[in-house]
Amino acid sequence: MVLKKKKEIQVDAFFLDQQQLEKLQMFSKAEEQNLASLLLHCAQLSDGIQQIQCIKQITPLVKKMDQNSACDPMVKACLDILGETYFSLGVKNPLKKVLASSLNGLPEQIMTLAVQSFVCCLREELKTTDIYLYRKVLDNLASCMEDFSLGRASIKNLFEEVLQFLQKSLLDIQEENRQNHGNRIVQTQLMHDLLIAIKVSMMLVQKLQENIQGSLWKHHESFVWQSMCSLLKSSTNFLMDATLLQTVQTTSGLAVILFTKAMYEPVEGLPSLVSDLLLGSMKHAGMPAWFVSNCGTLCTEELPDSVLLFLCHGALAMLEWKNGSMGENGEKLLLDIASVLLSLSSELKESSMATSLSRIVAIWTNSALTALVSGSPNLKIKLNGNSDIIGKLLEYIYTHWEHPLDAVRHQTKLIFKNLLQIHRTTITGSNEKSDPFFLRLIKRLLSLEWHVKGKYTSLGCLVECVGTENILQLDRTIPVQILDVMSDQSLAPYASDLLETMFTNHKAHFTLSFQESSWIDHWHDIWVSPLLVILCEGNHDQTTYVIDYYLPKLLKCSPDSLSYMIRILQASADANLGSRSTRGALGALMACLRTARAHGHLEFSTIVSNGLVSTERIKQGLVHQHNQVCIDALGLLCETHRSTEIVSVEEMQLIQFFMKYNLNSQSPSVRQQIGSLLRKLFCRIQESSQVLYKLEQNKAKQELLENSTERRPLGILQQYKDFMSSVCDRLFEVLFPGSSHPTRFSALSILGSIAEIFSVPKGQAQVFHLDQEIDSTRVQTLIQCFASTFEEIKVLAFGLLMKLRDVAFNLQDSENLDLLFQAAMDLSTSTKPYDCVTASYLLNFLVHHKGLQHICLGKWVEHNPQMDENTSVSTVEKNTLAVIKLLLVNVEEEIFRAKKSLLQAAASFPMYGRVHCITGALQQLPFNNLMLIAEWKEMVARLILMSYKLSAVVSPVVQSSSPEGLIPMDSDSESAGRLQMILHEIQPQDTNDYFMQAKILKEHCKVQSEKLADHRPMENICTEMRGKERQMCDVTAQMVLVCCWRSMKEVSLLLGTLCKLLPSQTTSEPSDGLITVEQVKNIGYYFKHHLLQSRHRGAFELAYAGFVQLTEMLSRCNSESLHKMPEQWLSSVLEEIKSCDPSSTLCATRRSAGIPFYIQALLASEPKKTKTDLLKITMKELISLAAPLNEPSSVIPQVHALNILRALFRDTRLGENIMPYVADGIQAAILGFMSPVWAVRNSSTLLFSALITRIFGVKRGKDENSKKNRMTGREFFSRFPSLYPFLLKQLEVVTNTLNSEAEELKIHPSLFLLLLILGRLYPSPMDGTYSALSMAPFVPFIIRCGHSPVYRSREMSGQALVPFVMVNEVPCTVLSLLEGLPDSTSPCIRQNNIHGTLLQVFHLLQSYLESKPLVSLDFQQELSDIITCIGTKLWLAKRPNPCLVTRAAYLDVLVMLSTHLGKIQKQGMQLFGFWEEMNSVISDSELVSRIPYSSAVPGLIQYLQSITKLVISVLWVTAGPDIQSSSSPVAKKIAKPSVSIVHLLQCDFHEVRLLALEAILLWLKQINSKQIAERGGGVLCLLIDLEGTLLTMALKEKNLQCFCKVLEILYNMDLRNVLPKTECSIKMNPNELLTWSLNIVDISNSTEVQSIALKFASKLVIHLLQNHQQISEVVLKQWIQLIVYFCGDEQQTEMLLAAAEVLKSITSFLLINEKLTLGLSDTLAMWKCVVLLLQNEDLVVRDAAAEVIQVAQSEKKTSEGTAEFALRIVNAPMALDLAFGILCELLQRWGEIRAGVPILLEWLLGDGNPKGDSETSALEEDDYLFDKGEVNFWAEKLTCVRQLSKHLLLLISTTHLTLPDHEELNRLSRIAVDQAQLVGHLLRALPPTPEFSKTAEFTRLAIQNERLSVCLKILDLLKSDDTCKN
Repeated sequence: MVLKKKKEIQVDAFFLDQQQLEKLQMFSKAEEQNLASLLLHCAQLSDGIQQIQCIKQITPLVKKMDQNSACDPMVKACLDILGETYFSLGVKNPLKKVLASSLNGLPEQIMTLAVQSFVCCLREELKTTDIYLYRKVLDNLASCMEDFSLGRASIKNLFEEVLQFLQKSLLDIQEENRQNHGNRIVQTQLMHDLLIAIKVSMMLVQKLQENIQGSLWKHHESFVWQSMCSLLKSSTNFLMDATLLQTVQTTSGLAVILFTKAMYEPVEGLPSLVSDLLLGSMKHAGMPAWFVSNCGTLCTEELPDSVLLFLCHGALAMLEWKNGSMGENGEKLLLDIASVLLSLSSELKESSMATSLSRIVAIWTNSALTALVSGSPNLKIKLNGNSDIIGKLLEYIYTHWEHPLDAVRHQTKLIFKNLLQIHRTTITGSNEKSDPFFLRLIKRLLSLEWHVKGKYTSLGCLVECVGTENILQLDRTIPVQILDVMSDQSLAPYASDLLETMFTNHKAHFTLSFQESSWIDHWHDIWVSPLLVILCEGNHDQTTYVIDYYLPKLLKCSPDSLSYMIRILQASADANLGSRSTRGALGALMACLRTARAHGHLEFSTIVSNGLVSTERIKQGLVHQHNQVCIDALGLLCETHRSTEIVSVEEMQLIQFFMKYNLNSQSPSVRQQIGSLLRKLFCRIQESSQVLYKLEQNKAKQELLENSTERRPLGILQQYKDFMSSVCDRLFEVLFPGSSHPTRFSALSILGSIAEIFSVPKGQAQVFHLDQEIDSTRVQTLIQCFASTFEEIKVLAFGLLMKLRDVAFNLQDSENLDLLFQAAMDLSTSTKPYDCVTASYLLNFLVHHKGLQHICLGKWVEHNPQMDENTSVSTVEKNTLAVIKLLLVNVEEEIFRAKKSLLQAAASFPMYGRVHCITGALQQLPFNNLMLIAEWKEMVARLILMSYKLSAVVSPVVQSSSPEGLIPMDSDSESAGRLQMILHEIQPQDTNDYFMQAKILKEHCKVQSEKLADHRPMENICTEMRGKERQMCDVTAQMVLVCCWRSMKEVSLLLGTLCKLLPSQTTSEPSDGLITVEQVKNIGYYFKHHLLQSRHRGAFELAYAGFVQLTEMLSRCNSESLHKMPEQWLSSVLEEIKSCDPSSTLCATRRSAGIPFYIQALLASEPKKTKTDLLKITMKELISLAAPLNEPSSVIPQVHALNILRALFRDTRLGENIMPYVADGIQAAILGFMSPVWAVRNSSTLLFSALITRIFGVKRGKDENSKKNRMTGREFFSRFPSLYPFLLKQLEVVTNTLNSEAEELKIHPSLFLLLLILGRLYPSPMDGTYSALSMAPFVPFIIRCGHSPVYRSREMSGQALVPFVMVNEVPCTVLSLLEGLPDSTSPCIRQNNIHGTLLQVFHLLQSYLESKPLVSLDFQQELSDIITCIGTKLWLAKRPNPCLVTRAAYLDVLVMLSTHLGKIQKQGMQLFGFWEEMNSVISDSELVSRIPYSSAVPGLIQYLQSITKLVISVLWVTAGPDIQSSSSPVAKKIAKPSVSIVHLLQCDFHEVRLLALEAILLWLKQINSKQIAERGGGVLCLLIDLEGTLLTMALKEKNLQCFCKVLEILYNMDLRNVLPKTECSIKMNPNELLTWSLNIVDISNSTEVQSIALKFASKLVIHLLQNHQQISEVVLKQWIQLIVYFCGDEQQTEMLLAAAEVLKSITSFLLINEKLTLGLSDTLAMWKCVVLLLQNEDLVVRDAAAEVIQVAQSEKKTSEGTAEFALRIVNAPMALDLAFGILCELLQRWGEIRAGVPILLEWLLGDGNPKGDSETSALEEDDYLFDKGEVNFWAEKLTCVRQLSKHLLLLISTTHLTLPDHEELNRLSRIAVDQAQLVGHLLRALPPTPEFSKTAEFTRLAIQNERLSVCLKILDLLKSDDTCKN
């Protein structure tokens, strides 16, 4: 909606030299315009655009001249000058093109003259000998050949000279490149020159062919022939030279073919020559000698893959494929190229090569299409869809359609599209729609799963061939399936594109087939109805992506469908308002209207006037519980198709309503969307106001306007102004003390966009100025935002203050600024790490003030008067310099003192804050236009020196081998000894005894041991400086460490920032830079030292941040010595790692500490466009170290290499360049895992984990079996071909150790890793017959892995087998596995093998049953075979099998089958047999007889759980109507199972009881939600008469989980069935049951039990009260107290949610009932609970509490029966407002206003004692270094206070209430007055700028202050008798 700015075109003007000007002046005539005067005028213009206009006049002027003017010397002179000008202009200058097109139009007789002039100029050009000026000549030659007849004629005339120049330039540039080896910048420049030279040579041959043809074949001695040979030879050399840029090689490939084509005779033989070249079957005999001598290297050697690729490209691009001009040889060549390309696809894996290959394959398909048009029948057969080549191309597509590179995926789509076209071309004439090739493709594609991205694009291409209707005939549910996929953002764009292709094609098909519009309903059913269902009921992500991606496309295709959608949604919008998890019809309606309005299908006026949706409904949308509905409703108001549409009054009112309740959103994405939508609205106000101003100015149009609209422009503008003003008021209002982080973030970012949008250049009328809304309190509010603990708030506040800085400074008095400056200086040396960030923002704000030097800095530094005189220096620069100087002086002194005592520094003046402020100040300086160069140079030198000094003081701590505990905390000898070791290692700088002997630290000075006597004087200095009450500071190890590592961090960032000051160009004098090359080198060595020595992660991670800034600067820098530094550093560190020298200080623990970071920074800064040589060298080195071929002498290099590789594979900046090394990395990790050394195994595991993420992507879901982070075996092995033999070999080695004959236990370490990788692969229906990388060889090995003695390995082999067995092969694999199981009579039974096999059967069957449709006949046949086979091995599930683990595994298979068979309704006889067998297994089991084991028997619990699952599954199936109503004797037998559910509940083992209880609960919930009505009473009969059993269980159950489940079941049952049973089963009456359940809540320790017991008790209370049964006062009181206790602030979420559910259930009966059943104070206590829950920090709790309001509002609507729309499904802020409103109404309805108002006033006062917290906070402040105080994420006390007071004042004014002598009021009055005095006293006692120095306390007192003032105001109103008069 926001308009884009047009780009300005830059044109550089040309200038003539003195001699040329004189010549023109000589010929120009003053009286009439001739060519000379025109040129003279043109040359004197300084603007290029005007010169263009001038040059365009040349042609008309020349045409006017008479015939004889060709002899005129003036014309000759002018043409000479034009020629010189043309050749001097840059190639990109538009003037050059304009000049060429003007000269193209010259008359003939002048053209010959012009050619002479141009030839002359060109000849001069060709004499250039400076290699670095060749580029200009080449550009000129290229320009001459581009559509410029004059230029072409000139080149023709100088053809031989041009050829000679080109030949020479190629050789010269090549030689120069060789000499500059290693100088990357020069080489890159030369490569580009070389590229242009080759391109120009090709242009010459292509465009001026006749020149060659004429003189070429006469004799081989001719000059042209020799030159052509030279060009061919050079091109061949470039093609073979792998050191050149890839583009140069590619172009050379084109050139070789082009030149050969030009020289070769006879032409017919050319294709076979190229074929022989590509296939490597060259015979010198049959080849021209000139070809052998120039392209010999191409004929003799085995050509590298890349060269073959470029030659293929050359052949495809340069040969003529049209019209069959190359005959049969051409067709053979076409097929040869295809086979070469396909063979290369498995070799070329490097990303740039893979991209080129895919592009060239796409070019091949285009050439094939061209060739087919006129091709022979034989070619058609060879390129038919069923042919070999097309099959292999399809393989290529399936392998690459999920490639990580976008470019490859895109080309793959094009290739597929072209393949379909190729096949269509070969079958012209037959019916495409029924073509078997297409049908087979569609079926295979549909059988793929929907997470394969390639499926979408391919189906899209097929739709265009065969039409949507044909695809839908195969499966009508496709649209719904695709829409279901759209909950995944990565798939949504693909899915929506496919849907768009399908529905557009379908609509076109219908429009052609049916004349009348009857088809539209059918079309809506297929494409629109499923969309509406999803919009109303879908999950959050799915609806969002459907609206974003699908809905706009649907409306674009069929705008008329909008009315259909609105009609359907309107019908149910009232009934279906949605909930917190679904949008409902209302939300769906909002989304549709928003999209329609944004895309211009609807106007807002239409929406309101036609009643499509009422404003009340939009309001409900704006405060909906579902975030996205709010956003859509807001979008409906803000997004329009036209950016100048006038904003209506309704829209403004609705936006104001929205801003009351939605600024406090905890979701960052919602805040971002609110910000961007409001921004669109403000842009619209700004742009439409400009239109209105213009209308107001054009008075003529004014009259017309009066008739057309009632709103006058000035009136509208005034409304705009008022609206914007009220928006700003609201935004500043919410920045009150204690407002939450989300509120502040929203308010500040919206204010920021207002400031930006309404800042239009001067002279333009502006509807609104933010400056005018600002006063001093608002500036103060913004400055206070710097004290926020969230940095993003500081950033936003700073940005806003910068936009308003002029106003802000004018409103601040100097005293205030002084205090702020003082505060910033104090904060910069605070011991709290986040304080220095605040200080930095404050200083960065203050340096913009002109008077800063006079007001603040005067006290701190001596003033330099000459600085003021220099007015050209900007305020910011002067102030920044002064501030940095001040900070530097301070930090230098502090470093000096820290050298004496580091402890002292850590406790009193940690130095990092000062350095942080210096870096912050430097970062906002405009470095490119500084004036005080000398001062800055000196400053930079001092800063660098200071950094080194500071680092020297603190680095010993972070470099010690144990930085975290480096402080002597006690005096025992052991730690003292340990300390001495560390000290010896680090040689610290500290001069006192901190490092020299251990000591005990005491908190206060009074109890000082004599040892510390020498500290005293120092101590006192510190005290005076800081003004502390305590003399000796208590220092913890954490404080010392934080002081040290943060100082290191800040030093690194400061040095990184300083490095950027180096000027980037060598052209500027070295003296211009503020920093010298020498200094940069030293900084580099500093970083190197610290990255390789630091042990503390914080220190080296942040040194890394600074080092990256340095390396990036070095890679862009022109200085040769600096440029080569990364390379030198890299090789030296690799050498040091390799040498494993004992004296090396590299850290081999802590994952190699900073070494990986160091190497990462050096490699990541290497420019992406180059050949990344450093990366290649490093990876080679590291991989050879990580996987050494023979046993190394030391493992340390191997550990370092593995750790560094891990870091590199995790680094996203290395992107696809690192992929070629993944396979080697995997091999190194797997081999390293077998090392006997723990350190190597540990590092290998970490590397392996990083590689798995690198290959399969970051795992985002919890589902272990999800196909998201997996790939097909074919894709995996084609991307990493070397892993195929490696993994196979490793598997073979592993399975050989599992040799079943040997008795001893052998465990192979790498088995686990192998199975982990293999388990991530899955089979694809696309795995064809062509692939050499078949998955079959893995299967037998994986099956043998199931025999492993390790339980987890057997489990993993079960999962890993699934991907390797194709779906159609599963039944036979399962049968063969089952047949391999032993019989009960077998002599040797190995339980491990049985267990492994059963797990494999289980996983295979599971995947098979999930993937197959349950109805097909072959499926039923396969299943019955499997069931029969399972029956033969049933002994494994029964007692004859002594091993319980394998019995359990067998039972798991049975459970799965039973569950799946239960879903199939039509059961044949053989299934009855299956159930009968199941019954026999159950009756044979230990569940029926007594269990003869103790729970300690291995596998018993597993077995019992499995048999219980089987019982439950069989009970569920046999209770179904099919078996119950069947008359067959077998069915009757099955229908009475041997174990009932009660039997399970009475089992001794709690695991069995728990499973049974879970099943009962599930059945209950299904019955309650009416899910299984169609199953009749089947399940009900399972639950009959369970109440008594469950009540008895509840009293006896000891296991917590079971007890919980029993209570939950009772809670879900109907109490009318439960209570009658209490007497007989547990001898209790309902009241006693209630007391029992309340006592459970009291005594239980489990929140889960407490929650469910309270819910059950509450249900009982309501039931008893509704049935008018007595409940004693005591019990009711206990129940109410428990609810209040559950709503406490510190309670766990589960308890809070339980309380919310209870409150919701009692709302209509107790909270809003006409009768006060519980009495006023208790009812209000319940309401207070609701209010508390609505302010909870947890969104789930707030939403649950908001449902109380939903119930209340719905009841209100039904009881009042009003037509007006009540807000029901609302968010928490709105619910809070409504809650207070409902309460005040209820007080009136109950007639309890006089008693109720004082209680509400007490809520308002709060229970806070203003003095209470301040004592404790002072003590705690030093204890927690990082504790930011109470961080507020949501709840805002003042919001609650303001809403409650609003409703109280309203109530008092409507009822005219006064309570003059009310005791309670007088008591409250006294309390309020006392507290107000105390708060006032405490506020006055705070230090200056308390918002920074005592933030938490200041905020608390400010909140209390407002609370009390509101309270006193209301008390005064109530006391005064004259309220009525008011």
